[in-house]
This record gives sequence, structure tokens and C-alpha cells, in this order.
Amino acid sequence: MPTSDEKLVNLKRTLAEMGSALVAYSGGVDSTFLLKAAQEVLGNKVIAVTAISETYSSHELESARYMAQELGVKHILIRTAELANEDFASNPKERCYFCKRELISQLNDIARGHNLNYVLDGSNYDDLADYRPGMKAVGELGARSPLKESLLTKNDIRSLSRQMNLSTWNKPSLACLASRIPYGDRITSEKLIMIDQAEAFLRNLGVGQLRVRHHETIARIEVLPEDIPLLLLLREKISARFKEIGYTFITLDLQGYRMGSMNEPLKERAA
Repeated sequence: MPTSDEKLVNLKRTLAEMGSALVAYSGGVDSTFLLKAAQEVLGNKVIAVTAISETYSSHELESARYMAQELGVKHILIRTAELANEDFASNPKERCYFCKRELISQLNDIARGHNLNYVLDGSNYDDLADYRPGMKAVGELGARSPLKESLLTKNDIRSLSRQMNLSTWNKPSLACLASRIPYGDRITSEKLIMIDQAEAFLRNLGVGQLRVRHHETIARIEVLPEDIPLLLLLREKISARFKEIGYTFITLDLQGYRMGSMNEPLKERAA
């Protein structure tokens, strides 16, 4: 396996061969690193596009705006309407495929309108270890995932981001709010708002990496093991706020935060 520095060289070589690109930009660790690398290689032949959607926190939109401005990259905002698509809103296990297909289709149109050669997605090499149906849509519509192609893992990206003085190097991992809802449970605006409010409240208490998994009247909180004592200390305050938001029962997952916990039942059935 190449070193992280060698992977970065490969990434920049790949970007240079592309000539120009549009980066699907969320403001997270991976897409910020990709945007920075693309800007260094392609200069003004790269633009960033961020989707405004009910499935993403407004807090992350502001973060994306700030980082794109800091990097000096042209930044375009578009709106997507995933909940209007029954294939997405019904929340099948292929949910992410339908979401990503709509997004990449819009980005392809924008790329053509700006005479850009490629649409780039921020998936990294670690994503291959999880269930990611959205990657199928990326391939079908001709977009590229250069971080994954260059074998860059999340740890590589965080380390290299720190070397590049990117403030996102230690930012908690992101995922759309719909990923907090179990497959088969319908995705609604009301549920997404509850999740967003609950996670914002915990972030304001000083919790970094977290997820509030929405099981109808039950909120299942995932945090890193080192943050569990804080939640226990503030359990009455947290319970009171979560009940205001609309939850009846508030639980703390003793396994702690882990990527893709909603995919665990799929893996168990496949085993």
C-alpha cells in the first residue's frame, strides 16, 4: 500500500489529467480536501457545487460556504428535492442510490454548462467497506471518485488535511440526516427537523462526533466512548430538550458511535 504522501501525488496526477472539474461539495473532511487539491492543481478550472436539501443540516451549509470562500473557489448552490421522489422517501435500502442519481444528474448539467470535463465525488477508499449504493449512481452517470481511485483512506485525508492547514482536518464525519432513519421507515420533513434539532443541541453541549438515530418515538444517541460520561452527567437536561423536540424515550447506545450502524441489520441478514 502506498504512503499517504504517495497517494497525494497520485491524486494530483489524476486531477491534472482531468484538466477541469466540478466538485460535489458538502463542506466535510473529504470533499474539502478534494476541493483543496483540485484548486491547487486546476486553479480556476474547478468549481464547487453544494446542494441545499432538507436532508442536510443548515449548519453544514454555512460551513461549506465559509470553506469555499476561504479556498477562493467559485461556489454554486443548488436545490434538490429528494422527498418529492417516492423511491427515496419510502426509504428502501437503495435510498442513497436515488439521492445520488438525482444530484449527479444536476451536477452533470452544470458541468456541461461551464465546460468542465468531470464531476467529482468525495467518496474515499474506506467507503468500499460499507454499504454505499450511491457509488453505483456515481459510476453509472460518469462521475469520478478520485480519493477512492488514489486509495486515500479517512486517516490519510485527515493527516494530509492537517499538513495543508485545513480547519476541517478533525471535523466530525458527516452523513445526510436521512441516514438516521431505519430502512423502511418513511422519511419526512418532520423527522428530519427533529433529528437536526436534537443533534444541534448535543453539539452545543460540546459533543463532537455523534448521531441521533430516529426510531419513531425513540431517540438512540451514538457518541464516542469518551463522550458518554458527559451525556450521563447531563442526562436530565438532554431528556428534557429531546422531549420538547418530540421524542418520548431517549436512549444512549452503549456501543457508541460507529459508521453505518443502520446498515448492521443488512449485514446480519447477509451473513
